[in-house]
Amino acid sequence: MAARGAEVEVVPYDYPAEQVLERQPQGVFLSNGPGDPEPVTAAVRNIKALLGHVPLFGICLGHQLLGLALGAESYKLKFGHHGANHPVLHLETGQIEITSQNHGFALREDTLPSSVRVTHRSLNDRTVEGLESLVYPAYSV
Repeated sequence: MAARGAEVEVVPYDYPAEQVLERQPQGVFLSNGPGDPEPVTAAVRNIKALLGHVPLFGICLGHQLLGLALGAESYKLKFGHHGANHPVLHLETGQIEITSQNHGFALREDTLPSSVRVTHRSLNDRTVEGLESLVYPAYSV
């Protein structure tokens, strides 16, 4: 992102949303990380506070945390997604994207509110691999 001219500032997961907004970012990138998203309540609380104030984009754990902030639940996968060559269907374009993944948890699709649309789905186990809020500028893969 910096190579494309974006000014990038890294803050910890529990950095207060109010302080993020004081910096007037053009967007917030919710990065990846290890483990179960459920116990990371500080991040979910901060993401909820950022929704509607700044565009959000999450990947991997950031995707799962965004889903939790939007009202979904997560669960532990029987077999995690690890390594390269995981086929994912982009539901809007119909294209199959070959991805590299490293996560052991997923979002429960049946708990997503109607204000959230699934954008990407694993072709191996049909799990949610991307979403979009229909209310806020918030997206994830």
